[in-house]
Amino acid sequence: MARKAIAKDQIVKLIVGAGQASPSPPVGPALGSKGVKSMDFCKEFNARTAHIAVGVPIPARVTVRPDRSFHFDLRTPTTTWLLLQAAKVEPRKNRIRGAQKPGHETVGSVTLKHVYEIAKIKQTETRLSGLSLEGLCKSVMAQAKSVGIEIKP
Repeated sequence: MARKAIAKDQIVKLIVGAGQASPSPPVGPALGSKGVKSMDFCKEFNARTAHIAVGVPIPARVTVRPDRSFHFDLRTPTTTWLLLQAAKVEPRKNRIRGAQKPGHETVGSVTLKHVYEIAKIKQTETRLSGLSLEGLCKSVMAQAKSVGIEIKP
């Protein structure tokens, strides 16, 4: 008795600048290998991120179905990006990065108010909405330490 393989949805995680999705790498190859027309994704992504400042890195979770149709969820910008923006850290070589030696080097500082505001932004995400604001603040503070940002009261 032959068993028929059940096709499952495939997940592709991308981080793309708001309004800057194009079929070139990394979007094109990541979706093309799953059989999705990357131009369709790019048009829809750019339309859904039109209200966000151009270039803000937006994580997208694309679910590709066996019939090659897709849908995607947008998430809030990464905590690291939000922290580095609040600390006014300049990007290095087209990449936003924190300290080379976190814990030994400080690249900037943020106040507790910044931490609170970032936690409020992250709480709007459905997967994080069940967490307490205090827990999210602690998570943001731990992330700040890991990229070399000092928290000031």
